[in-house]
Amino acid sequence: MFLNSRYSRQILFPPIGESGQRALKQKHVLIIGAGALGSSNAEVLVRAGVGKVTIVDRDYVDWSNLQRQQLYEEADVVNQLPKAIAAKQRLTAINADVHVEAYVLDATVEELTRLMEDVDLVIDATDNFDTRLLVNDLSMKYCVPWIYGACVGSYGLSYVIVPGETPCLSCLLESIPLGGMTCDTVGIISPAVQMVVAHQTTEALKILTSNTEALSRKLVSFDLWKNEFSRLDVQRCKNSNCASCGENPTYPFLAEENQTKSTVLCGRDTVQMRLPNKDVDLEHYAHALREQATVTANPYLLSFMIEEYRLVLFKDGRVLIHGTKDITKAKTLYHRFFG
Repeated sequence: MFLNSRYSRQILFPPIGESGQRALKQKHVLIIGAGALGSSNAEVLVRAGVGKVTIVDRDYVDWSNLQRQQLYEEADVVNQLPKAIAAKQRLTAINADVHVEAYVLDATVEELTRLMEDVDLVIDATDNFDTRLLVNDLSMKYCVPWIYGACVGSYGLSYVIVPGETPCLSCLLESIPLGGMTCDTVGIISPAVQMVVAHQTTEALKILTSNTEALSRKLVSFDLWKNEFSRLDVQRCKNSNCASCGENPTYPFLAEENQTKSTVLCGRDTVQMRLPNKDVDLEHYAHALREQATVTANPYLLSFMIEEYRLVLFKDGRVLIHGTKDITKAKTLYHRFFG
């Protein structure tokens, strides 16, 4: 059936074969983030023939993205296209048989809970631990495996989290330092991204084709520049008292009081704020703001400059304040123009 198809070389790989290819066609993968990791993960899975890929991202394409985020091009920057929309356009051109859904929104509990339905796997392509811990709790609650991934500088790491079998992210954070540096402080090189993606997508293919006996049960880390590679056995980190995956879970990061309303974005002098309204009338704001600034807009967002700051309003009520990491300053600008 598939031997003369576009997937013939993948089918010739014995662990996948024709049955694995059929299985891929029936699977749904949710990718949180459409930056460097997310866009590359999405491309590999779409080319592999996964039946449905859902992409969630809150940002739009910026010049600094083009160095490592391979789905995007200069026209996307000029047109201020949201990453999720630009990714969907490119992925559909790559493989029209794959159903790609794109959501330009923040990864909140409410939104992700709605999107978790019928998902077989979640891939982490985020840039902050607030979202990762939220994804971790949703994964545990709905028994959906997820694949953690992170990279900065020439360093990267990846780990497969299977509910009921492996330590979850909350377990790991009690024993292993996973954060610290950011691409804002030490930069990043594209090969580090691709190495993390290679680990994430390989493990994804194992899960999606039911080759779970081949899964890596260790935390993989590397530094390409220093020629270092390690595999750490973290099974001992599994905690029966963990609030996220233990015997009596409470899923603390799904609680309202543990959700961040303002966020400093990784690698950018940018703070994200949220409007209470989830469906913003962009034309209304564009008309009001044109008396104070030059406004550019498309169906997904509007942006304008005030002094050295650039503000971007999305339809889902998010505002990005570029030019500062100071949340207090960002809140002042936010309330100045959006109440």
